Amino acid sequence: MAAPQAAAPSNVFGQGSFIQKYSDVMIAVAIITIVVMMIIPLPTLLLDMLICLNITIALLLVMAVIYNKEALDLSIFPSLLLITTLFRLALNISSTRLILLDGYAGEVITAFGNFVVGGNPVVGFIMFVILVAINFIVITKGSERVAEVSARFTLDAMPGKQMSIDADLNQGAITDAEAKIRREKIQHEADFFGAMDGASKFVKGDAIAAILIMFINIAGGFIIGMMQRNLDAAQALQTYTLLTVGEGLVSQIPALLISTATGLIVTRAGAEGNIGSDMVGQLFRNDRIFFILTGVLLFFAIIPGLPGIPFLSLSIACLFIGRLLRQGTEVKAETQKEEKKVQEKKKATTPENIVSLLQVDPMELEIGYSLIPLVDTGQGGDLLDRIVMIRRQCALELGLVVPTIRIRDNIQIKPNAYIIKLKGIEIAKGELMLDHYLAMNSGTVFEEVPGIETTEPAFGLPALWIPENEREQAELNGYTVVDAVSVLATHLTEVIKQHADEILGRQETQNLVDNLKKTNQALVDEVVPDLMSVGEIQKVLANLLRERISIRDMATILEVLSDYARATKDTEILTEYVRHAMARQITQQNVQNGTLPCITLDPALENRIAGGVQRTDHGSYVSLDPDSLQNLVNALNNELPKLTNMGYQPIVLTSPAVRLYFRKLVERSVPGLIVLSQAEIEQSVEIQILGVVKI
Repeated sequence: MAAPQAAAPSNVFGQGSFIQKYSDVMIAVAIITIVVMMIIPLPTLLLDMLICLNITIALLLVMAVIYNKEALDLSIFPSLLLITTLFRLALNISSTRLILLDGYAGEVITAFGNFVVGGNPVVGFIMFVILVAINFIVITKGSERVAEVSARFTLDAMPGKQMSIDADLNQGAITDAEAKIRREKIQHEADFFGAMDGASKFVKGDAIAAILIMFINIAGGFIIGMMQRNLDAAQALQTYTLLTVGEGLVSQIPALLISTATGLIVTRAGAEGNIGSDMVGQLFRNDRIFFILTGVLLFFAIIPGLPGIPFLSLSIACLFIGRLLRQGTEVKAETQKEEKKVQEKKKATTPENIVSLLQVDPMELEIGYSLIPLVDTGQGGDLLDRIVMIRRQCALELGLVVPTIRIRDNIQIKPNAYIIKLKGIEIAKGELMLDHYLAMNSGTVFEEVPGIETTEPAFGLPALWIPENEREQAELNGYTVVDAVSVLATHLTEVIKQHADEILGRQETQNLVDNLKKTNQALVDEVVPDLMSVGEIQKVLANLLRERISIRDMATILEVLSDYARATKDTEILTEYVRHAMARQITQQNVQNGTLPCITLDPALENRIAGGVQRTDHGSYVSLDPDSLQNLVNALNNELPKLTNMGYQPIVLTSPAVRLYFRKLVERSVPGLIVLSQAEIEQSVEIQILGVVKI
């Protein structure tokens, strides 16, 4: 038969064990027993056991405090301090009773009175006084002050700690559960140091009581010895003084240990481990300190009149410790170097994490190495600040939160070149000359300046790269002159506006909806998700951005969608309804001095486009034969110069029914064309028709 297995040690005092289950009863019985000890005389054998138990408990508390990492690891310490003080006073009373009654209080007290102090009552008395002075004046007084200051500072720091926890919680750095744990810890710390402030008074009172008990024992024993036991004065003083000193020593040694534990637990600050590991780690971390000590102690050893052997021995010891620390530092550095080599080798031979390669940045800007000064703030580059302003500008003008633009250098492209990427794909590029300025003819140039011919990257206009010394002359001659970083910033801004509909994804749309929900929760709850999904709203917003209509007024957009989404799910039709509601914004964006210069469509052409509309479950499109479509594009290109030659924007005004479909027909052939309907123009605006498109 197999031998039964022993119970795990953790079950003896663990959750659900017998001792844990009845611990409250045991503590209550122990406290009552301590009180009873003050009344009922104890046999000397039991008193010896209890005195040894008192010393054991004191040692246990000191060891427990030494191995603590935080003060709260022994949060029961204030209560233990009270109980041990009460237990020690009960032992004092019991031993005093036996000393005065029998002139004998057990072997422990007798041994401390005779063996420890050599049977000399004067020496014993002096040792007792010294122990009490150390305990009362030094350790207890200091512990009391530290506990008082710690309690005050902990309470004063509570509001700041609470605010710090709330800030971390609001930023998402911690969870609700972690925040709750931190708040409870702060509260427990305040309670602990407050309790320690009060409990330290017990130790102080215990030291005073020990002095009083000592004088009472000596005086009472001297009287009893002479009057009741017929001892002479010298014999009575010898007997009762030794017993009193022995009793005082067995009482004050545990008191001194517990006072030391009190001081240790309230002086722990910034600890990362137990006292031993922290002390060794912080004192023995710099070999130079011990080498300096070696020299100082050696100097003391050779000074005439000073004891040379002690200083020389300590000097050799410090030299030995310094050498060990130096070797340990060198070994540690060598080990770290080897570990680094092993990690680099392992990294080189380990298959790469393929998943990390799937990450695609929303927008990237790759620059050649000659353009790095634009990004380096140490060299005066302000491109990063310009990008921040671009993102702010796009948020104000388009209502679009542009994602963070990652900038990286690329040695594979020309030194002066840059590439703009959207979702990893190149969408624009250009070249800059950092030591030159870009001069563009604004139409008012009366005298040309020499320069390197180029093309302005944002709008494709002819331009010149001119040196810095020609800048002022070029401006006087009518050129528009900008620096290289402004050229890049303008190009980047224009690229963002052109591809705003692609930048806006479902997550960005969700962020916009969530932001609106903070102030218009009823509106958002009505639309999402009952009437429209986030994806459908994203399509409407993308349609608006594609024609550079700002989506900043999300409230108006969702108001329109809530009105018409029940009637149709076609996002293009819903976009037209939104455009009608945003007529004031569209008008302000395109009208010049209260007038809208534009060209319009022939009514017959509008009827033909409207008649060719084909509607399917996946949307609507215009069915127009290739020849008619080509004739339409040619006719449009013939009429548009009437606007552009006069400095106006290329705008075509149509009826609301055909605006969308005409835009679809010509958007590829005539990019940048603005197509408006009469429903999107306010009545107060004067419409100036400069041409009619006919086929």
